[in-house]
Amino acid sequence: MRVARSVERVTRREARRLALARAGLLKPDWTGLPQRTRGRTRRARAAAHAVIERFGYLQLDTVSIAGARSHTIVLLSRLDGFDPTLGEELLQAGEPLFEYWGHEASWIPLALYPAFTFRRREFRHHPWWGDIVGQHPEVVRKLRRRIRNEGPIRSADMEGRGSRGWWDLKIAKKVASALWSSGEFAIRERRNFHRTYDLAERVIPDAVRRSSLPKRAGLEVLLLKALEGHGWATTGTLAATWRLVNRRTEITAALDRLVAQGKVAPCALVNRSGRDTPGWIRPEDRDLASRLLRVRPQQERGVLLSPFDPLLWDRPRVQRLFDFDQILEIFKPAPKRIYGYYCMPVLAGDRLVARFDLKADRKQRALRVLSCRYEGAGGARPSAPQDAEAAGAALYRYADALGLEPTGWKQARGGGRVAHIP
Repeated sequence: MRVARSVERVTRREARRLALARAGLLKPDWTGLPQRTRGRTRRARAAAHAVIERFGYLQLDTVSIAGARSHTIVLLSRLDGFDPTLGEELLQAGEPLFEYWGHEASWIPLALYPAFTFRRREFRHHPWWGDIVGQHPEVVRKLRRRIRNEGPIRSADMEGRGSRGWWDLKIAKKVASALWSSGEFAIRERRNFHRTYDLAERVIPDAVRRSSLPKRAGLEVLLLKALEGHGWATTGTLAATWRLVNRRTEITAALDRLVAQGKVAPCALVNRSGRDTPGWIRPEDRDLASRLLRVRPQQERGVLLSPFDPLLWDRPRVQRLFDFDQILEIFKPAPKRIYGYYCMPVLAGDRLVARFDLKADRKQRALRVLSCRYEGAGGARPSAPQDAEAAGAALYRYADALGLEPTGWKQARGGGRVAHIP
């Protein structure tokens, strides 16, 4: 029988401000993260590592239509002066990162490698392809021998006939992915976003690779790390952060142990309906949430966010905290899209006020505004003048970081930039 315990409570405003602070989207005094960096220096790398360490992951995505891929956009939104080319090159030998499965493929701090021991063991039987390693012993043998004798190999360079889709990939690519998922291979780097596979023993330092954690300890580490990045979160959000599927009993037990250790406290979100949403918070973050009510976020300082930003990928959480319907329309036919192919929300202070659909044209050094839709008032016009100012500031800040010039916008009277919807 579980022992009844007192439950903390937070308001939506507290939880929202706390989410922004933990996400590195308030001033450094409140986030504890750097906000400015420069170029491709070691300090810039260290700043990027600090952001990734906060969440425990940096989700990867291949789409670059807006001028940068998601993992780079996440860093640009937090680090003024960050060189976007560095965002593609963070995973290198000697850097404190490895690539593995979080809630999606991600770059993850090397310190978390032992916590995934249970996943590497479970993935010896691949979650999508089953026992593909056992079914293709000759491919496995040749692939192992080639990498061991000839060195790392890019996925694009593997032998075999090409294909048109993920589920028709060459067997060699599937086998390589399965051996990476089980921990025998590791991703050494990415070139033009192609994975380069190598033996794990040549990528992951021996001391880290040989440090394993039992499943119960690994779950504790991962759940606590997820909560550190979110601030306040439901059990579902914590589980989804690492795609911990069908583990309700284990997750509940792990959270109970964290509560007993004083690292986590039950905390309910106070909703307008009067019905609280159960969740969790770290004791130090409960204190921070109260202090953050004194903060006056800069409503005019807009920031463009990746649709896969750590603040945004959990759609129910975004709706709960921001009253914002975070829709991803990449897979919708164009006529059925409301906001656009690659919709990037605009954060202004502690509100999500608009959404851009952008397309970069490197040859013309242009960043085309395909559309901008504001929250409220039908979407064509901002509900408040500062929302337009924030959207303009966000657009120009992002374009400047990429070395591009925004097109499709016009200057408004009084200096504010107002979106033009073609």
